[in-house]
Amino acid sequence: MGKQIWKPGNMLYPLPAVMVSTGDAQGSTNILTVAWTGTICTNPAMVYISVRPERYSYAMLRESGEFVINLTTEKLAWAADYCGVRSGRDEDKWEKTGLHKEKAAELRYAPLIAESPVNIECRVTEVRELGSHHMFIAEVKAVHADEGCLNKTGRLELKRAGLIAYSHGEYLAAGRTLGTFGFSVKKKKTAAKKKAPGQKRRVRQKKSDTTKAT
Repeated sequence: MGKQIWKPGNMLYPLPAVMVSTGDAQGSTNILTVAWTGTICTNPAMVYISVRPERYSYAMLRESGEFVINLTTEKLAWAADYCGVRSGRDEDKWEKTGLHKEKAAELRYAPLIAESPVNIECRVTEVRELGSHHMFIAEVKAVHADEGCLNKTGRLELKRAGLIAYSHGEYLAAGRTLGTFGFSVKKKKTAAKKKAPGQKRRVRQKKSDTTKAT
């Protein structure tokens, strides 16, 4: 079966479906769901979100220069979808979804979503007006991780959180583990050591003696 050629479009899936919380100097806050987001640098830690200028939160992002990326889980799927299809101009999404605000450690206006297992505090360093969406490039200022997602050694294991992804109009639960970073080049464990030749002979001799006795 062959492949069809389509006109240019965004088909890079799956993507994280995150809830972005924003705020401004007047005390207003809002939640918007974003799929156009990702990591762009390790050191310094930097991320981006792309938002349409007509979105209610756009002015807050421009004014405050900060936002929080809140990872979403299976339990938060309904809230994530709701915050993506309703506007903060018309209603209080915090009240409608039952989500709760939590004060950020490094930001002044944008709150965390308490129910999210991981909250990433971000401060905008640059805005690129690309077209339908404007890209907010930001530096990560702090990360909050739910202790329930940590193993005994304190290592973060996000598979415990039940994260979701967005793929071409659908919300998907994270699947089973297929491997870990570097597994394709990791050396296989050596097989158990073979028994010494003398030991093998002794085993064979015992079998022979048993046969004779029978």
